Amino acid sequence: MLRRSEILETIKMIDEQHLDIRTITMGISLLDCVDRDVDAFCDRVYEKITRLAGNLVQTGDEIARTYGIPIINKRVSVTPIALVTPGYSVEDMVKVAKTLEKAAIACGINFIGGYSALVHKAATPSDINLIQSLPVALKETSRVCSSINVATTKAGINLDAIDLMGKIIRECAEATAEEDSIGCAKLVVFANVPEDNPFMAGAFHGVGEGDCVINVGVSGPGVVSSAIRKHPDANITEVADIVKKTAFKITRMGQMVANEACKRLNVPFGIVDLSLAPTPAVGDSVAHILEEMGLERCGTHGTTACLALLNDAVNKGGTMASSHVGGLSGAFIPVSEDAGMIEAAQLGTLTLDKLEAMTAVCSVGLDMIAIPGDTPASTISAIIADEISIGVINNKTTAVRVIPAIGKDVGDSVAFGGLLGEAPIMPIHRESSEKFISRGGRIPAPIHSLRN
Repeated sequence: MLRRSEILETIKMIDEQHLDIRTITMGISLLDCVDRDVDAFCDRVYEKITRLAGNLVQTGDEIARTYGIPIINKRVSVTPIALVTPGYSVEDMVKVAKTLEKAAIACGINFIGGYSALVHKAATPSDINLIQSLPVALKETSRVCSSINVATTKAGINLDAIDLMGKIIRECAEATAEEDSIGCAKLVVFANVPEDNPFMAGAFHGVGEGDCVINVGVSGPGVVSSAIRKHPDANITEVADIVKKTAFKITRMGQMVANEACKRLNVPFGIVDLSLAPTPAVGDSVAHILEEMGLERCGTHGTTACLALLNDAVNKGGTMASSHVGGLSGAFIPVSEDAGMIEAAQLGTLTLDKLEAMTAVCSVGLDMIAIPGDTPASTISAIIADEISIGVINNKTTAVRVIPAIGKDVGDSVAFGGLLGEAPIMPIHRESSEKFISRGGRIPAPIHSLRN
């Protein structure tokens, strides 16, 4: 039985501290849609997505009204498209992307993820054609998201794929230059990608999943900031305990919403992703949590230590509140989507090098970072290689979603609106990495990958 104080506390979290369910994501398998004929495949994909997810938005809205809990996004993820499109040409792949877009519009969902390929060891012709199609596919759709996994701790790092992705990211930026290169905001490069991630742009429905599943992503940076603010004299051990208890409360709400969505949609429950996902709204920032711990500004010395504490405490507290935890789970640090990160980057306290250090202890990686539009493809690839190496060596998920803003330089900014927010153009190192990237091949897996 909930106590009156707990009910009032939750109401305050929602009204004043930006507590919400960031996403209900329905994962849908397309394995039974495979067909050599692209038109037949597209017909089957459209029919299956609209049949299973047709009531997703309505159901989410009904749950939000019933319980008074904001549910910000309703999304769909599908089987990585490169796995279910045998022998398709680049043009065929674009047709598939447009079918996913059509289905997303019909269902009324925010984004659809899974226009993806897994190339951590090598690439099939379907993988290559999907990757080559990205500039056109992401330009001609607005709701389709793509992820490319280029490394795992077991397989090592596919430098050939990273080289290709640097070039493709530049092409995506150029193709959508009139929209601040927004195509790159829907494309993420992973190491050790999770197969049950409800958050875009990295979501897809893993091959180990069932036919259909509901995953939920919770949020609540503002709630955590507020909880720490109430204890200005707490020592750091007490701060960790405060974060754990707060994460438990946030995740318990996410579990309740997940159970209700599964019951109403008659779909099995997958996971709750514990991630603290920020927004550009004031008071909903991971950076501000770190500053409540005692930093004058996110990015200064001590930032990585504070983020490590936050990530660990969120996982410890949230795990106890859900029957199944998965996805990315921890703290996100997307620059354009976090008001505190934006401010720190504008002031120069938060740099690309510091962000890279922070990714060693957070949930994802270099996320939603805008860089000068004249950045060479080889430098983009080298940025990816650095970040992916952190994931492979530390046996964790890392990712890169970087936006070379065509026609812009340091001092300018990009603006996407909504949850994608805006970001200042951050400086990069101008010394060349081209010879390293052009070597190609595969960086071998670390010795500790041999554990069996």
